[in-house]
Order: sequence, then structure tokens, then C-alpha cells
Amino acid sequence: MSINDYNRRDFIKTSILGGVGISNPFTINAFFTDSGPEGVDKPVSISTGTDRADMAFKSLKPFSRQIKRSIGNRRVVLKPNNVLIYVPLACTHVETLEGILEFLKSINKIHNVIIAESSASGPTLEGFNNYGYYKLLSKYPVKLVDLDDGPSENMYVIDEKDFKPHLVKVSSIITDPDSYIVSVARMKTHTSVGATLSLKNILFGAPVKDQGFTLFHEDSRFSQSAKKSKPGATSYKRLLHGSGFHATNYNMGLLAQRLHPHLAFIDGFVGMEGNGPTRGTPIDHRVCVASQDWLAADRVCIELMGIDFSRIGYLNHCAQMRLGNANLDKIEIVGENLTDHIKPYKLPDNFDEQIIWMNLKS
Repeated sequence: MSINDYNRRDFIKTSILGGVGISNPFTINAFFTDSGPEGVDKPVSISTGTDRADMAFKSLKPFSRQIKRSIGNRRVVLKPNNVLIYVPLACTHVETLEGILEFLKSINKIHNVIIAESSASGPTLEGFNNYGYYKLLSKYPVKLVDLDDGPSENMYVIDEKDFKPHLVKVSSIITDPDSYIVSVARMKTHTSVGATLSLKNILFGAPVKDQGFTLFHEDSRFSQSAKKSKPGATSYKRLLHGSGFHATNYNMGLLAQRLHPHLAFIDGFVGMEGNGPTRGTPIDHRVCVASQDWLAADRVCIELMGIDFSRIGYLNHCAQMRLGNANLDKIEIVGENLTDHIKPYKLPDNFDEQIIWMNLKS
């Protein structure tokens, strides 16, 4: 066996970046953890209804005291998921943000809030405009921020082609200890990692784009300006994919140790199934999930979507590293009954291909 063949089978086991070991094969029971990283169980709220804003408010209300205490004097960063700037189904609805802002107002934490994103597909503020976010400025003392315009710091990921560290510039707003990060995600299936929820929203939103970079996309709904990039401009989001499904999941687990939300909110009022996050189709679910334990929140969402959790690699990596509670039997649910609202989502067409790496033998 060549050294390159060996690396391709075993690079998950031994990280060259910080000594994080993630082993195969998947033994899910061994990955479960009874509580969050601080040893304190943090409940998950499930809310249903017919109004997005009201559902968001209701799902957060049981945690009012805890969230207020956790925010303290920190700036609140609402991080929507606007992967595309012209496809509303893929992105965070303005009414969801409004419900969260009303909640922050109710706990007197509305006066130091920003809505911040680095859209993958084009100018971030153009997307904010397309989705009606600017109307929030007349109702709440918030600011809209393009993360690409702010400072960044260096992190590193791996690529399956060479197994070397690759530089990724990450927004300092997301990593700032004075930021209280709220992931305002949408419930979607995904053609790279099976499902995208609160964690992935942060992991792929935090890496910035150099000025002048916009992603070419064949979809005619994108503006002409979103089809052109200046020579040498880079999107650091692309590097997280690491040239393969294996590396994508590994990089996500690696970065999640630092890049994760303090508060997870996932809107499944209308989710996306099939070939998400960009070309999926709507599924009427009328549910939302919130928790201060982002891993527990994502775990509950996977169950609500009718997906086998053992096949979602990056979340299993995070569970093994004890970054939160992934044991469904030991997650306290408040609000609605989880089993009453499970609605199986159609998986991406390439899902079997996505998980081949998880069946490798050690």
C-alpha cells in the first residue's frame, strides 16, 4: 500500500491539525454524550403553529432567563442562512428573524444586535434586500452587516488531494468572545453532508470571501454581477469541502470546536427536501426547534426529518468530541412532543455516495 493510499484511509484517525482523532467505523452508542460540554443538560424546545414569528418567539420563551444571563453584555449576532441571494426557499425568512428580535426585545437585549452573513452566492447585502431584511431596521435598533467587509482570522482545514493544512480566513465577528452567536437556520437536506442545520450555518457562513469574489452560478435568477469575480479573489468557504465528502465532514467536526452557535434556532415551517441546499423542493412541516445546546438541537431536527442520525457524519464527529448532547434519550424536550411531528424528508439523490466513506474499515 502506498503512503497516499494509507492517508486516504486513515487521515480521519489522526489529525495533523491540533491532534483531534476521529476514528472509523461509526459506533454510534460510543459517540453519545449525556450532557453538554459544561456538564449541564440544556433542553430543546419544539414549537409548531401557523405563524413563523410567533413560533420563533414561543420556542425561545422557556429559556428567557438563561438566554438573558448568557448574553450578558455581549453583542448579539443573528446569523441567518442565506446561501443563495435569489432563492428564498434556501434562506432564512424575515419573519423568523422578526420573531427572534421580538424575543430579544422582551428580555431587554435588543439594543446591541446585528444581523450578519457572508452569502455564498453573491453580495450579502443584495440578498438582505431581496429577502426584506431592511424593513426590520424601521422596527428594531439593529444593523445589517456583511461579514466579508470585516476583520478575519486564520484557521486551517485539510484537503483529500494532498492532506496538507489549507488556510481559511474566518470572520472575527463570529470568533469574537464578546459576540453571542445565534444561528438562525432553515431545516434542509444537503447534497454534501445529508442535512444542514444550526452548526453548518455557522461553519460555512464564518469563512469569508475576498473583496471581488462572487460565485458563478448557472441559474439565471442570479444577477450578472454575481457571475463575475476579480482575478485572484477567493472564497474560503470552498476550502471546507476538502475535495470530497470525507474531508467535508472531518473539516466540519474540526472547526466546530471553535465555530459554533451559543443559541441554535432552526426554522422548519417550510423545510427543503431532496437536493438541498440550493435545488431542493419545499416540504410543509410547520415546526421549529431551539436550544442553547446546538448539537442537541440539530440532533432533534435530524429525528424530526426522519433521517438516520448515524449517517450524518459531521454531527457524529461532534458527538464523539463531546461538543454537546447527541443522546436523544437524554435530551429534555419542552413544548411539543417530538414523535408527533416527525415528517420524513426526501434525501438527496447522491446520499448513498455521500456516506460511502463511513463504511471504511479501520
